[in-house]
Amino acid sequence: MRILILTQYFPPETGAPQNRLFETAVRLKNAGDQVEILTAMPNYPKNKIFDEYRGKWFLKEFMLDMPVYRSFVYTGKSRSIISRLLNYFSFVFSSLIAAGRIKGRFDYVICESPPLFLGLSAVWISRRKRAKLIFNVSDLWPESAEKLGIISNIFLLSSAEKLELWLYKKAFIVSGQTQGIIRRIRERTEHKRLYWLPNGVDPQFFNPDETTKSWRTENGFEKDDFLLLYAGIIGHAQGLEVIINAASKLENYSGIKFLLVGDGPEKEKLEKLVAERNCKQVYFFPNQEKKQMPAIVNSCNMTIVPLKRLPLFEGAIPSKIFENLAMKVPVILGVEGEAKNLFIDEGKAGSAFDPENSEDLAQKVLYYFNNPQAVTEAAESGRNYVLKKFNRDKLAGDFRTYLLQNVKSEI
Repeated sequence: MRILILTQYFPPETGAPQNRLFETAVRLKNAGDQVEILTAMPNYPKNKIFDEYRGKWFLKEFMLDMPVYRSFVYTGKSRSIISRLLNYFSFVFSSLIAAGRIKGRFDYVICESPPLFLGLSAVWISRRKRAKLIFNVSDLWPESAEKLGIISNIFLLSSAEKLELWLYKKAFIVSGQTQGIIRRIRERTEHKRLYWLPNGVDPQFFNPDETTKSWRTENGFEKDDFLLLYAGIIGHAQGLEVIINAASKLENYSGIKFLLVGDGPEKEKLEKLVAERNCKQVYFFPNQEKKQMPAIVNSCNMTIVPLKRLPLFEGAIPSKIFENLAMKVPVILGVEGEAKNLFIDEGKAGSAFDPENSEDLAQKVLYYFNNPQAVTEAAESGRNYVLKKFNRDKLAGDFRTYLLQNVKSEI
C-alpha cells in the first residue's frame, strides 16, 4: 500500500499525536508499505517555528527513509480565536499546494483531527490522489472546544459541527483514539466503517530495566524523595490547579514533591499561583524531547494524570498513561469513565481520585507515600497490562490488516 499521512503535528515536535502517528508510520513502513507524511513546519507547543525550519515555505526531508513534506504554517503568540483560525487555515491552504508537488496515486490518505479544518484539505487531496480517506479523530472537536470555553461563538460552533458531520460522511473510514470517541461518532452518523485505533506504547523504548534513574540526582532530588510526575501539555483541559492545591495541603510532608514537565498556555498562570502560595514542593521543567522521557519517568515514584470534570472527558484516555505504566510507574488518575475502567479497575495500575478534588488527590498521594508496597504492586500490574493490551506493534499490525482488507473496496 501507498499511504499519505496528513497532519499538522509531527516530530521533531513532541506530543501524543506526533508520537502516535510517527510510531504507526514506522511500523507500516517496516511491514512493506510506502508511507509518506505531509505536515507543517514544526512549532508546537510554543507556536514558534523551530530554528532550523524558520524562513522556509516548503521543504522535503526524510525520517527513517520516509519522505516528509513540510509546508508553511502561521504562528503567533496570541491565543485568540482569530489567531487560532489563522494557524489552522494557513496549513490547510499550504498543504493543498504542497500536495500538488507529490507525484502519483495513493491507496489511503490518513488525516489527523484536530484541527478539524484540515479535513477540507484531506478531502481534496484524497480525490486528487484517487485515494480512500481515513479521518482519524483524536479529539471530538468542536465539542471539546465548546465545553472548555475556548469557543463560544454560536455561528462558528454551528459551522464547525456541520463540517464535522460532512467530513465523517466523506471519509471511507473514521477512526478514533478511544471507545468513547467511537461511540459518540456512532450516535451522530450512520457510518459503517468505524475503527478503534488507540494509543499504545513501544515496550522496547519504554523499558525500565534498560533505563537509568540518574535524572533524579542530576536535578537535585534525594534518593528518598517521593516524586510525583505530571508530564505533558500544560493547558486548559488538564485542570492542573488540582496538583498545586493538593501540594499545599501536604506542605508538612517535605519528602513529597510534585514535578510538572511541559509547556502550554496555562503554565505562566500556574507558576504565578505557586509563587503566590510559596509552594516549595512544586517544580516546573520545560518541555522535553521524547528520548529524555524514559529517564525522567523512571526517576519518579508515581505519575498524576488529571483532567477537568466534564462529561466530555469520560471517554478520554491521556496518552501519557501508556508510557508511564510501561516504565513501571503507577498512576493516580483524575479522569472518570473509560480510562478509569481500563487502567484502575481492570489494570490495577494505581488509584483514581475525584476530578478537580484536591483533597481526594492529597489523600491518595499520602496513602502511597506511606505504603511503598502498594506502589510496587501497582507498578508491576500496570506494565503487564499495557504490554498485553496496548503494544504498538500489535495495534499497528491489526490496523494494517484492516486496511488491506478494505483497500480494494468501493468508495
